[in-house]
Amino acid sequence: MLLASVNLNKRLGAVGARSNLAAWLREHGVKAVLAQEPFKPADRTPPVLRGFSFGGGDGHLAVWISEDLATPAVSSPQKWVQRIELEWLVVLQVHLDAYAGASRAAQLAELAAMAAAEDGRPLLICGDFNLAPRPEDGLFGEEISTFTTDAERETLRQLTQGAGLVDTTAETEPAFTFERVLSGKPSRFRCDLALLSDHLTATTTVTADASVRTGPKAFTDHSALLVDLPVTLQAAEPDDVLFALSELAGESSAAPARREYQPHKTAMSRQAPSPASRAVTENLTGQLGITSVLDHGCGRGADVAHYRSVGLDAEGFDPHDDFGWPRPGRTGFDLVSSMFVLNVLPDPWQRIQALKDAASFARPGGHVVVVTRSPQEITKAAADGGWTAHHDGFWSSQSKGTFQRGIDPEEITALARRAGLIPAADAPVLPLAGVCHAVLSKSEA
Repeated sequence: MLLASVNLNKRLGAVGARSNLAAWLREHGVKAVLAQEPFKPADRTPPVLRGFSFGGGDGHLAVWISEDLATPAVSSPQKWVQRIELEWLVVLQVHLDAYAGASRAAQLAELAAMAAAEDGRPLLICGDFNLAPRPEDGLFGEEISTFTTDAERETLRQLTQGAGLVDTTAETEPAFTFERVLSGKPSRFRCDLALLSDHLTATTTVTADASVRTGPKAFTDHSALLVDLPVTLQAAEPDDVLFALSELAGESSAAPARREYQPHKTAMSRQAPSPASRAVTENLTGQLGITSVLDHGCGRGADVAHYRSVGLDAEGFDPHDDFGWPRPGRTGFDLVSSMFVLNVLPDPWQRIQALKDAASFARPGGHVVVVTRSPQEITKAAADGGWTAHHDGFWSSQSKGTFQRGIDPEEITALARRAGLIPAADAPVLPLAGVCHAVLSKSEA
């Protein structure tokens, strides 16, 4: 879905600006509008934006969502920040203090605390930061501007590093998002930012559109950020309707009910252990001195039987009760294996949670091995099977509620860092063809 973040400089109350904005949104197919300073704070009624429903906010920060989509949960932790839940993704829309560097530094520190409170959930922090992230991002005339302080930049660095965020529009040559003449000199800043969880950068495109501030179709003096996210939003439900005529006729409604994800239906009925589990016992357990293993998401348990057959103290766990592998009553395993689990979970947040749960069973200094289907395999299967795109992957069967996404080792590692896991320096590469894997280690602390 395409999200637009833009400082509207209080212009949305003007018919011409509102008309130009609406035309621009239609042209690009934008589904969500995050606006800083959308209208004068004194205006109590938000302007109507054709084709969109008002999601919440005020003249400082506001959200509109395409009228064909369900309105997301929106809250305002502070006057200068909004929290928006787009399915599995949390968006923090900000408009930092335009006048005082000390105030901006304090707000950035508070943002870091908010990000930490999300406990690893995927994040997008976007809006008007009113600062230049790097010295070259802010110019007054031809000289580096002194508007942004070193303290602000250091606090911003702490925010991005601590939350694992990437400044997505940082290029070698700054693309300024705001230009104004002050005291006869041009003041140019890259101050409109989109900070994104690092593991989402491969599936998200962010562009700055300067056309919205120049020419006869301009509607603001800031560039707009267009963020193409791997998020599929739920369709809106019809208002004021007890039941639809289509339901009486046995037809599907325009707003289909949310499908239940059923990842357990992807579990294979194996008569023999998986090649991945054999690779673990042949190449990993001996070298790392592993004696105990938990197969996390074990399905029907064929790999657990294999681990036991080679003399390992092995247990299994699967959250699907019918498989008969309840949550173990102990932790401290030398190795936790996660075989073809992440690729059937429908969003990055569920994958991070699964990795956190898997890591909780490993002893300090222990290992977690993750195996996934490859992006190449899933891309081919989706094309051959006519699968429907959903979030960052595909419905492999909408009727069954099964999902698939190919995940490469770099993405496994990026997700695993959110679970406190890092690449294992002492582990060999497993000889697994056609699939992806990563061997990770848990901190000793």
